Amino acid sequence: MGVKVSVIVNVHNPGDTADACLRSALEQTMPAADYEVILVDDGSTDGIGERLDAIAAARDNVRTFHLPYTGSPMRGRNVGLAAATGDYVYFLDQRDRLERDALAVMHERAVETDADVLIGRLVRDHGSPLVAFARSTARADILRDRLLCLLSPQQLYRRAFLEEHELGFGMPGGRLAEQAFVMRAYLQAKVIAVLAEHICCHLGERPKAEEDPRAMVKELRGLLDDIDTYVGKGRQRDRMYGYWFRYAVLRPLLTSRFADSSVDRGMHFRLVQELMSERFPERLDRYLPCQLRAVAAFVREGRLDQIVMLAGSSRRAGLHAELTEVRWDAHVLVLELTVEVKGGDGRLDRYRTDGTRLHWIPPRAIDAKLLGDSVTDVSEAVERARIEVYVRHAETGVVHFLPLAQRVEVVEDGRRRVRVQIKGETRIDVTAAALGEPLSPGHWEVHVRMFGGATQARSRVSHPDGPLNCLGVLAQRPRTRLVVPCWTDRGELGLAVEPRSFSESIALVSPGVEVKQMDGHAYVVLPVPYVPPSGGPPLELVLRSAGRRDREVCAPALVEAGVPGKLAGQLVAKLPVSRLPSADHLGPGSWLTSLRSPDEEVGLRFALEVRRGKVEVRPAAAVAPERRSAMGRGTMLHRICRRLPGARHIMRLARAGGHRYLS
Repeated sequence: MGVKVSVIVNVHNPGDTADACLRSALEQTMPAADYEVILVDDGSTDGIGERLDAIAAARDNVRTFHLPYTGSPMRGRNVGLAAATGDYVYFLDQRDRLERDALAVMHERAVETDADVLIGRLVRDHGSPLVAFARSTARADILRDRLLCLLSPQQLYRRAFLEEHELGFGMPGGRLAEQAFVMRAYLQAKVIAVLAEHICCHLGERPKAEEDPRAMVKELRGLLDDIDTYVGKGRQRDRMYGYWFRYAVLRPLLTSRFADSSVDRGMHFRLVQELMSERFPERLDRYLPCQLRAVAAFVREGRLDQIVMLAGSSRRAGLHAELTEVRWDAHVLVLELTVEVKGGDGRLDRYRTDGTRLHWIPPRAIDAKLLGDSVTDVSEAVERARIEVYVRHAETGVVHFLPLAQRVEVVEDGRRRVRVQIKGETRIDVTAAALGEPLSPGHWEVHVRMFGGATQARSRVSHPDGPLNCLGVLAQRPRTRLVVPCWTDRGELGLAVEPRSFSESIALVSPGVEVKQMDGHAYVVLPVPYVPPSGGPPLELVLRSAGRRDREVCAPALVEAGVPGKLAGQLVAKLPVSRLPSADHLGPGSWLTSLRSPDEEVGLRFALEVRRGKVEVRPAAAVAPERRSAMGRGTMLHRICRRLPGARHIMRLARAGGHRYLS
């Protein structure tokens, strides 16, 4: 049998950032005789070329090509594609990383489904979640399965299919040329398959590259011609046009680069005007959110100044997502939340009412008279408004969407003004949230994004007033595992699956600490998410001064009964408090906290601030240990100077100068 898969990797001056990529491509579980790795060096000057040659000399399934610098990965991919001998090809960037069994799993599924294009699950640590991986499908549709959100080239392509349709990357090519290649493959493929249940590739963050507006418009015209060729007139073609209208034509006009560039802005604006008059009639505005309808109206009216001002306000829009309840239903965590969009000024978005219709209120800098009611009307968008809630693994970037029940509410907020809220309830089943499988161990963040009204936005789910629930549960699938809801300093919710120890489970919920003072003592009360039958190991609360002097105060921490249904237990430590510095008392200053057991010491996520005998709780991140002076007590310099005649006086002067000029 011949080569099954050709992996094409384009590199340029990667430094050590390509190590993980190269290792993942070379250490696949697929036998080396069944796949090849084609490394294309785009004129690197950091010595990576010699390293690639050494790898190729040591491995029979690796080839290297050296090109003069082009500044774009497109030519390198075309060269690699021309040299490939595999039945399928896979494109990889130098910051990406394949899972060890990715090629074997993708090739097996591609052969099974007879796919021209197979999209293996991608994960990334940046940007919005990839919604197309909600399920696997052997026959994916471009619109129904939301493949327009997956236009990165990291997919498995049948090489004979690419050669038959003469598909390649446009030169010199930017991000749009890359997306156009994928779009053309989608349009001409007989079978597109999606593999969602198995992670195949981790996408690295790519450096931002400047797009030449002329090249962008030229590439887009060619892509729209291909859409006209393969998609008949009607709603499906209009929806595809609407996508490129939004993301390739109008959204770049709201970026900081466009708003801040006075040199190329006029030329870019004129190119967009010409393109819109040729290819994007007003009927396509129905596929645009309200702000982009306003941008389209300003382009048609030639009002570049209004677009620049709108860009300045829309960049600061966000989302307010507040938890109203967190409770356990057996091993399922139930969340109730209220979500609203925030405007450019940080306030909750309000809408103008006109009878039964709702209208977007433009920022004050915008001349609202230029926008007709058909542009600002958001009534249908509000009716269709929705949210999506998902969990994201903090280390791997894996995303899983959650089931959700939701409703839209319109709340009055002043004379002829209303706000739009979406209230929802979602359920995190830790035994089945990962496409029917249990969530993997680690920390999972809870995110939400909202569609509707005038904007789209995403945010972490939070409760700024503090933790709502710190109770942990034992999930029984695939084995008995502890699951703990945990909270950041800003009240953002997360879910810790299988904390490593009893101490760490307490540290995860430590932002819920309370301090009570009486009779000259401070009682530190920590929530305990789960109390094992043994009661847990003996623990000690350790406080270290964040000042220049090393001071440590310790106290035994005892587990007491919690609140049924809300808290499994409480950890209580009693600490003496003093207004003056003392060796075994909490004195003035900031104190960092940790929990010590016979096996480990775990840092807690709060600190204590003592002022005039009063103890206050602060986030640990807000307290930075002070840099200790080289001339402080107990240092080597201090001990030497104590033994030298006259040195004590010099030491006092030096210390005084240090405090005056260095602190």
